[in-house]
Order: sequence, then C-alpha cells, then structure tokens
Amino acid sequence: MVPGLEAPMLTDALFDAAIGLMRGAQVAVLTGAGVSTDSGIPDYRGEGAPVRTPMTLQAFLASETARKRYWAGSHLGWRSFGNARPNSGHVALADLEAGGVVTGVVTQNVDGLHRRAGSRHVVELHGGMDRVLCLTCGQHYARQAIADRLTELNPAIDLETGIRPRPDGDVDVDDVDAMVIPACTVCGGILKPDVVFFGEFVPADTYQAAASLVQGADTLLVAGSSLVVNSGMRLIELARRRRTPIIVVNRGITKGDSRATVKIDAGASETLTAMAAALRS
Repeated sequence: MVPGLEAPMLTDALFDAAIGLMRGAQVAVLTGAGVSTDSGIPDYRGEGAPVRTPMTLQAFLASETARKRYWAGSHLGWRSFGNARPNSGHVALADLEAGGVVTGVVTQNVDGLHRRAGSRHVVELHGGMDRVLCLTCGQHYARQAIADRLTELNPAIDLETGIRPRPDGDVDVDDVDAMVIPACTVCGGILKPDVVFFGEFVPADTYQAAASLVQGADTLLVAGSSLVVNSGMRLIELARRRRTPIIVVNRGITKGDSRATVKIDAGASETLTAMAAALRS
C-alpha cells in the first residue's frame, strides 16, 4: 500500500518504480469505475457495493415492460448522473495528456467525465450515457433531448427524490405500468442509451481504437479497474504479449495483478494527482 499519495511520495519504492516507467514514455491509460467514485458515481464491485442484476440487451429487446423499467430508472438516475463533475484524477490525466505523457485514455466508464475534464483522445469502450441510439435506423440523439421528452410524456415522474445513481446511471423503480417511453422520431424504432449492455459486444471499431492506443504505447497505466470485465483484460493481455510494462493502480486485488509490472494498492484520484505532480517536476 502506498500511504499519503496526496503528495508525491518519491521515496516510496512502488511509486518511484511507476514514475520511472512513465517518465519519458508514451503512456496509454485504461480506467474503470474506481476513477469516478470521487465524483459521486459508485463502483459496481468495490467494497460495500450492492449486489445487482443489470439489464441485458436480450431482456431489453424482448419486453416492453423491461424497456419501461429500464427507462424509468435511467431517467431518474440521469439527473444526478449527468450532474457529476470530473474529479482530480480525471483532471490529472487530462493534464498528463496535454503535457505529452499520456497518448490517450481507454475507459470502461460511460459517464463522459474524461471528456469533460479535458482529455482529447478518449476511447469509451462501453459507450456514453449522454448519447441515445435508435436500434433500427442508427439515429443518434443527445441524452438531454430524450430526458426532456420523457419528462413531457411522464409528468408524474418525480426527479427530485429517491435518486441513487449507479455506475450505469440507473436507479431502482418499482411502478412502471404507466411509463411512456419515446420512440425514434425518424423511424419509430426502439431507443436505448448508446452504451454496451450486458450481453452485447464492444463494437469492433471501438476495440480496435483501444488496441491501437495500447499497441503504440511504451507503458500501460490501469487506474480504478478490477479488470473483471473481459474488454479490459483483452487489452492487458495485448500489452503483456508485447512486453509492455503495466502499472495497476487500484484499491484491492484485480484480475491483472499477476501481469502487473508495478501494482499500487491505493485510490485512483490521489495517486493520479501525485503522478501528474511528480512528472511535472
């Protein structure tokens, strides 16, 4: 464990080793939910996280009731989820990119906070909750536009109470019988947030963009991910096969620990902030 990383701990062996792998290198970054917990978005798998069954693509497509339940919860969650702000970890990565250290960020998160922090080269493996997609014609919408339509169609939905955001911007809603969900204004098709549901594959072009970042890097930095999701582990394996040094920053164990060149057991925000400070010196 690396104590007190709110300031650079240059005498700490693990932190020193990580900085040594990053200094003068082109660093690709892979982030997970742990990067956004300090922005008020809880982790799926962190200590104390509730057990939940997320919506699958199959269930979403098969049942109008399931779609109503999903959109009711997602609509309620969007107010808090959409108001989350980048934290110091997001800002540190944007600063490292601006300084020429980080070549880009691959994120498993759907919150858009890397983009809002100023990172320019971001690959969102699982999409973004701030976009909505028609599954029939491919038309895209801004999430807020769909939120406005949902409010108009469902004036009885209370956006002021009972909001407990999750990593995917959803909450629990029990009564959905009266829920009205909008259709695509172009073709009348089914709308869903432009995110990868459980049961879906990461689009091939998105994965290739992520793989290209890893392949072009001298070092891979993983921050705030337990690496349970296969899309992240595929990138770890790609780096390992290329003999690219791997730094893992995460509280607790991850599936990638055995492949890590350096593992720092600490919070993402404070560690990334400390790394940015050390690399500026």
